[in-house]
Amino acid sequence: MKRRSIFTALSAALVLAAAQGTVGLAANPVLKVGFVGVTSGPAAAWGISNQRSMETRAAWINETGGYTIGDVTYDIEIVSFDDQKDPKRAIAGMEKMAQEGIHYVVGPNVDNGAAAVRPVAEANGIMYFPYAFPKELYMAPASNAVLGMVANYQSGPAIYKYLMEEKGVKTVAFIAANESDPLSQRDSGLAAAEALGLEAVSANVTYQVDTTDFTPVLTPVIRTRPDLLVLSGVSPANAPQLIRSARELGYQGLISTETAQDAQVLREGAGDLANGFISVGGASTPEIASDMMVEFVTRYTEMFGEYNDESNTKVYALEYILATLAANPAAIEDVEEFKQTMDTFEAPNPYMKGDAMMRYVGMSSFGQRRQVAVPLVVNVFQDGEFETLFVAEVD
Repeated sequence: MKRRSIFTALSAALVLAAAQGTVGLAANPVLKVGFVGVTSGPAAAWGISNQRSMETRAAWINETGGYTIGDVTYDIEIVSFDDQKDPKRAIAGMEKMAQEGIHYVVGPNVDNGAAAVRPVAEANGIMYFPYAFPKELYMAPASNAVLGMVANYQSGPAIYKYLMEEKGVKTVAFIAANESDPLSQRDSGLAAAEALGLEAVSANVTYQVDTTDFTPVLTPVIRTRPDLLVLSGVSPANAPQLIRSARELGYQGLISTETAQDAQVLREGAGDLANGFISVGGASTPEIASDMMVEFVTRYTEMFGEYNDESNTKVYALEYILATLAANPAAIEDVEEFKQTMDTFEAPNPYMKGDAMMRYVGMSSFGQRRQVAVPLVVNVFQDGEFETLFVAEVD
């Protein structure tokens, strides 16, 4: 009996110790952040870059102990939904986020998707960070959307002005897919070009997104002999096809776009014919990238076996969400608190060298702070890789 009592006591002690150890090693509470965007089809590279950036950063945070907001340290979970570039699916994705009690969502990646989810976001207290350009999403009375990148009507004028001053560009032609997003970007690009004094020699040629032979589409545009050919709102899948067709038709001028592109897709689809192609890049260059940005790129590459330069921009949305919540923990369950915090929010930018700060901008374009401050990096494609053409800022 005595030996059994000792054994029982030892067993109870071990159970208690194990229970205490379990409590000590218990996982942090989970903070879910959503992603609703396109990860399949011709524009997949845009959304894949978003999702992978978020997953890379979340894994990094969790590996190093979590993210502290107020008195609580959270593990970050990314809940993703592929909207297939379909507004109806984007709505379904945002409804899924609402059902899971998620108040902060990154995406969608295109204009009509971002516009479609607005009623769901506003009705369910969701702040969302689209990569879409319609100003009405970010201007009062709208207040739940935050532009996650530099808009085409901000980058376009910067690119055109640079090319006018540095390359002597005087004439421009636009071509766009026959969809709302590219057509909207063409119209705003045309307005910006004309305001700068460029002569638009062609601006009404369009193509269907499933086009495989761009020669007949581009022929009348190339005949106008523009100094600059703008591929308005072009998807990463269509860009190399258009570039290749233009060069094979004998066009020797400059080609640009205000959308971000994928170097690997350009290499595979156009090769050296894409040399000189100008596009908006990720919000970082080797000259301004901090050690944390370098580590982010390394971790991303290790997780997914490749890296997309656009993720230099896409890394910011999750960082802004978490840093703003840390500045006001009440915003975790109340997006109105988040909105109030945005007006005065500032935090060190971990992805840039020096004393750069994260803050919300957009007063010039939207009349309220509904845009994340990321550098405007413009790239030129050369020999299979992107090189930095110039860097600017947006207010």
